[in-house]
Amino acid sequence: MQLGVLGRRLALYHNHVARLVPRKGDRVVVAMSGGVDSSVAARLLSEKDYDLSAVYMRNWDTRDESGTDSGCEWKKDWADVQRVCDMLSIPYRMIDLSRQYWTRVFEPALRMWEAGATPNPDIWCNKEVKFGALMEHLTDKASWLATGHYADKSWSPMPTRLSYMLSGDHQVPRPQLLRPADRSKDQTYYLSAIPEASLARSIFPLARISKPEVRALARKWRLPTAQREESMGICFVGEKRKFDDFISQYITPNPGPIIDLATAKALGTHHGLWQYTVGQGAKIRGMPEKMYVAKKDAEKNEIYVVAGSNHPALYRADIIATDWRWIWADAPPAGIDEGGFRGRIQVRHRMMDVPCVVRRGDAEGALRITFDAPQKAVAPGQIATVWDGDWCLGCGTIT
Repeated sequence: MQLGVLGRRLALYHNHVARLVPRKGDRVVVAMSGGVDSSVAARLLSEKDYDLSAVYMRNWDTRDESGTDSGCEWKKDWADVQRVCDMLSIPYRMIDLSRQYWTRVFEPALRMWEAGATPNPDIWCNKEVKFGALMEHLTDKASWLATGHYADKSWSPMPTRLSYMLSGDHQVPRPQLLRPADRSKDQTYYLSAIPEASLARSIFPLARISKPEVRALARKWRLPTAQREESMGICFVGEKRKFDDFISQYITPNPGPIIDLATAKALGTHHGLWQYTVGQGAKIRGMPEKMYVAKKDAEKNEIYVVAGSNHPALYRADIIATDWRWIWADAPPAGIDEGGFRGRIQVRHRMMDVPCVVRRGDAEGALRITFDAPQKAVAPGQIATVWDGDWCLGCGTIT
């Protein structure tokens, strides 16, 4: 092969691979929440030669609840974002995405709760808002979006320099969503619905850093958010309010019977299917043993309970997941149409993933997933995420 051809291919290779990560001068926008994780992510990025700026998303309009902004947490978050960015000399702005959040995340979740399902709004917030509506606001298509998520990303297949030069292998690498170094803070489950195009433009600066290391860096750099406590719970409910009290503002009470699955006798009354999820303990007076929710009948507005936390009715051997989305939409894993694909599954945050077999379901966009061992408290509406080792492949909604 002529040296000129090899030289051109070598130049192409370096240009090709370089575009998989931000280069000097590239426009990078870091999404900041006011917490320590996104603050440290911003500080790490500020050390690079990027055209760096920050954005704060206002996703929830508290005036929808009370007509005022009194006691609103977003103002404190926004103030902390400004303090960190001023310290780092990073330009910043706030984008109000509350309308998109309401229509794309909150209203669909309300419909599911009302029907007795157990949705995960935070997963759809990432897909529809942070990696959806926010990215739509980034008008420069060469922009990169960085977040403080504990997640990692790689590219596959990554051609070697030798194969690229000798064979002219110009296959375009595709992004892979991977688990981070700190498994105790792994947030890839929450990112399992984001599309490939958004993942390709994403940066996760905390991929190889543990939470204690993040705290230590924040203190070392004297970031204003260094001592801020970690936020928990559904974002629009917050930590100070009870879920039932909050949701009752939007869903009309619909009382129905709580029935003993073993005897078919009514034991009490619920005020709405959304008040309980499968596997949850039900407070019923006069029972010799604590009762747990085994299933719900949305058509009859009935909740069925069983005695004891390890009752067989609390376990499922397999599930059907609908509205399935592979991150690589055109490339489901091999074997899914034959004997099945052996992978691992997670159906809620902080759950240890378990081995399973994944097969295509009868309906379009559906998968049948069989656990190696029956799993407890798998609820309709939850998100099932499938993995190949540490590689997150996609997710769907459990029926």
